Formats: sequence, C-alpha cells, structure tokens
Amino acid sequence: MEGGAYGAGKAGGAFDPQTFIRQPHTVLRMVSWVFSIVVFGSIINEGYINKPSEEEEHCIFNQNHSACSYGVTVGVLAFLTCILYLTVDVHFPQISSVKDRKKTVISDIAVSGCWSFFWFVGFCFLANQWQVSNPNDNPMNEGADAARAAIAFSFFSIFTWAGQAVLAFQRYRLGSDSALFSQDYMDPSQDQGPPYPPYASNDDLDPSAGYQQPPTDAYDAGTQGYQAQDY
Repeated sequence: MEGGAYGAGKAGGAFDPQTFIRQPHTVLRMVSWVFSIVVFGSIINEGYINKPSEEEEHCIFNQNHSACSYGVTVGVLAFLTCILYLTVDVHFPQISSVKDRKKTVISDIAVSGCWSFFWFVGFCFLANQWQVSNPNDNPMNEGADAARAAIAFSFFSIFTWAGQAVLAFQRYRLGSDSALFSQDYMDPSQDQGPPYPPYASNDDLDPSAGYQQPPTDAYDAGTQGYQAQDY
C-alpha cells in the first residue's frame, strides 16, 4: 500500500470495510475459516457411527478415535485462529509503531506456516485411516460423504494457510515507508546532545582568524591635536 508500513496505511486512518474485505489475505482468512467449519462440523455431526449390534459409537475413520479427535481439534483451533487474526487485521492500520507491525507480520508468517503443516498432517492422517477402514464396520456406508468432505477440505486448507503465509511474507518484505515511519526514532526529551553549538570563549578563538588590535599610534595622533580649554 502506498504511503504505509507493512501493507497498511498511516496509523489513524479511517477504516474502510470494502477495502478490508477485498484484501487477498482477508479473503484467504475467511475461506480458511469456512473450511475449518466444514472439517470439524462434518466429523462432529456424522463422523461417529455405531453398529446395529452395538450402542457405543466409533470414529468413522477406521474406528480410530485419534483421527476424529485430531480433525475436530485442528478444525476448532483453526476456526478460532482465523477469528483472532481477522480482528488483528482490522486493528492493524491503527498500530503506529513499525516494530509492533513487524512483530505482528512475523507472527502471521509463523502461525500460518504452522497451520499449513497441521492441515497437511491432518489430511494424510484422515485419508490414510479412511483408506484402511473396514467396510464391514459401516455396512450402510453412513457418514461417507462427511468423511470425504473432511478429507477434501483438510487438503484445501493446506493451500489457503500456505497462501496466508506467502502474503504475510510479502508484507514483511514490503517493510516500511521511511517517509512516514522511522524505526530509529528518538524522543527529543531523551536526546542529551546540545541543540545548538557550544559557545566559544575568547580563549578558543583562533588568533589567526583576522582580528588585529588597532595601532596605538592612531590614538596618539588623535590626542596631539586636542587642547584643553580653560574656564
């Protein structure tokens, strides 16, 4: 953004909802937010089934409760993380300190990269457990669509979070506009240096600077023509 720091304008500017929604990283956060809802919602609603002869429910992914727990946990935490960083994005232009903006962007890179990795692990875990599931454990094929949706949107989430990390890295490289911000700003009250050059005493003057004492003959010549008046 022109005239801004780390992809945002000068602090104190008015918030524009339309501009905010159209930003690429905002779009990716909202898409990731929706994907996380699909993943943990699918598992919670249809990810647990039971056999006709049993009352206890089992995870649809090879009856592995760890798979369902991982999918739900990652989905819920990703959902909360999206809300958190959407809130940070709203208040980001109000951050006047370049150093605080830099820390925020770096945290965005780290968090987005971590969640991309978590979703990759989740996709591999759920896909593997679904592949090795015994068809006899679910003869009615209940919840199959929900399981496939959880796997698919886990895969899509890898790229949405990776995209957020890339955009955050671009904002980091963008850095700050030196015309509006200064990372080396110093409070004038803390500056111990004198605001003006120190006063030079007569002893510090250079005798060769061109100053010459007027000759005494000039005064003597002036006094020779003076005569005192008698009253």
